[in-house]
Amino acid sequence: MPKAKYASLPYILWSLVFVVAPLALVVVFALTTPDGGFTIANVTKVAEYTPVFLRSLWLAVLATAACLLAGYPLAFIMSRQGGISQRTLVMLIMLPMWMNFLLRTYSWMTLLENNGIINSLLGFFGLGPFRMINTQGAVVLGMVYNYLPFMILPLYSIMTKIDGRVIEAAQDLGANSFQVFLRVVLPLSVPGITTGITMVFVPAISTFIISRMLGGGANMMIGDLIDAQFLGNAYNPNLGAAISLVLMIFVLLIMSMLNMFEDSEDKEGLIL
Repeated sequence: MPKAKYASLPYILWSLVFVVAPLALVVVFALTTPDGGFTIANVTKVAEYTPVFLRSLWLAVLATAACLLAGYPLAFIMSRQGGISQRTLVMLIMLPMWMNFLLRTYSWMTLLENNGIINSLLGFFGLGPFRMINTQGAVVLGMVYNYLPFMILPLYSIMTKIDGRVIEAAQDLGANSFQVFLRVVLPLSVPGITTGITMVFVPAISTFIISRMLGGGANMMIGDLIDAQFLGNAYNPNLGAAISLVLMIFVLLIMSMLNMFEDSEDKEGLIL
């Protein structure tokens, strides 16, 4: 037992230094004035930025839903493939992640510009130019492109564990394709869905690079607001920490709701 206790010491120290201490600093800055006095004014002032929170929530939900709709069938197809095909598809999904995040986002700026590649191609057919850059659609597109692998991989890891004999048994008992999906595949893949939603929604709602590069600054999100308080002209780290604290609480509430949903699904599965 003593050896096991000492073995966990480095992880405890790591968590204290890089997790607990930064979170504690956020709380301290959020509840203090620049002079160090206690105040809740920073937290109450966050209410003034409700439109930014609602916009961030809306765009994050759209991006998460798009990733789920696109990633779920692709993950299922990947999980049903053979060895070489499966590994090849996984590599293709992960390949864009090996590139720099900023470079991937910048490439979409080149594609979506008014004189970009997409509008140039449409021009050959007498269409456009369409305004695609500096729109909410461009921001959602950038988030879907960058975060789609975070949806596919958890779903794929869960779906590979679904025994094909279970699906065959359902088909032998007279279930059609829709019933097999609804009663077998979907319930068994709920853990992957909740994990994928969490891994996409959390970075999507707090992003600032994508909204800045593809939204042109006209579609400010929470991440842009926090960045402006720490690094912009409106330097106010106390307000920035308060916004970060509110965002963190909001995300934790959503994650708790997802965990409750997953637990209820597991209980229903055990009862059935």
